[in-house]
Amino acid sequence: MIYIKSPEEGVELFKVLGSEVRVGIIRLLLENREMNMNEIAGRLNITNGALTSHIRKMEDVGLIEVTPDFTGHGNQKICRIRQRRILVDIEPQETDGRSGVYEAEVPVGQYTDYSVLPTCGISTTKSLIGEVDDPRYFAHPDRIHAGILWFSRGFVEYLIPSLLPPMQKIDEITLSMELASEAPGVNNDWPSDISFFLNGESIGMWTSPGDFGDVRGTFTPDWWFPNWNQYGLLKLLAVNREGTFVDGRKISDVTIGRFRLDYRSVIRFRMEVREGADHVGGLTLFGSGFGNYSQGIKVRIRYSPVQEQTAGPCAKKQAG
Repeated sequence: MIYIKSPEEGVELFKVLGSEVRVGIIRLLLENREMNMNEIAGRLNITNGALTSHIRKMEDVGLIEVTPDFTGHGNQKICRIRQRRILVDIEPQETDGRSGVYEAEVPVGQYTDYSVLPTCGISTTKSLIGEVDDPRYFAHPDRIHAGILWFSRGFVEYLIPSLLPPMQKIDEITLSMELASEAPGVNNDWPSDISFFLNGESIGMWTSPGDFGDVRGTFTPDWWFPNWNQYGLLKLLAVNREGTFVDGRKISDVTIGRFRLDYRSVIRFRMEVREGADHVGGLTLFGSGFGNYSQGIKVRIRYSPVQEQTAGPCAKKQAG
């Protein structure tokens, strides 16, 4: 998913999408998953030179990825869709010097609490941490270096940093992370209900469609086993004044106001696959060095000044 935080930030992407030829390229790649450039040029009835210019612009804004293919005759280039969803935030940002946005990234192994059941495991980009299907290794000191973790049932919980200036209240929290289910082996059709909690309160649920292993993740290490989790879907979870949303789709009426968060608040975020869910299909969380995005849990907190309290009766009496 491409997340554009303001219309101005998306100008170059909007320019790329403002072409019938490039929209045709996207349509072909969605239908065929991947194609070489000769095939695309032939289908669109344009020259390879013209196609190269279009492909370069689409690659520059992150819409597609291009990789060499040495299996055929000559040096062919294979094109694939890199991003299947675009989210644009058009709400203006505060710029008065007091209000603003705080951003941070939490490594996937930096959880503060957990309870998981097999199948499960945790790994750095260099090696597995301990043994698979043994929950005890989720307490291993090396977990802070983890780039991926997975479990069939249970939860992981994180302490979300919120180092805001004094006298600020929190108006919105957004969290982005790469998620998938956890199947025995891999299975692209393996739904799992993943529940989200903020400070112990349920804020909604998203159903992961599968445990993806059809192709290797863009950043997944070469040594990683081919029949294991390869990549996930980048999801954007937002809690604001209107409710709770995943990729812009409302999943609950829980608003940020319910939590009364400010610059002093402790924020705990939990992801859980519950025993009684309709789809108990596990959870895989991809971090830096794995999957298609190579990121931890990215945090974005929008804040504004706390409104001053009106003076009470005692204060008025003293002032008089």
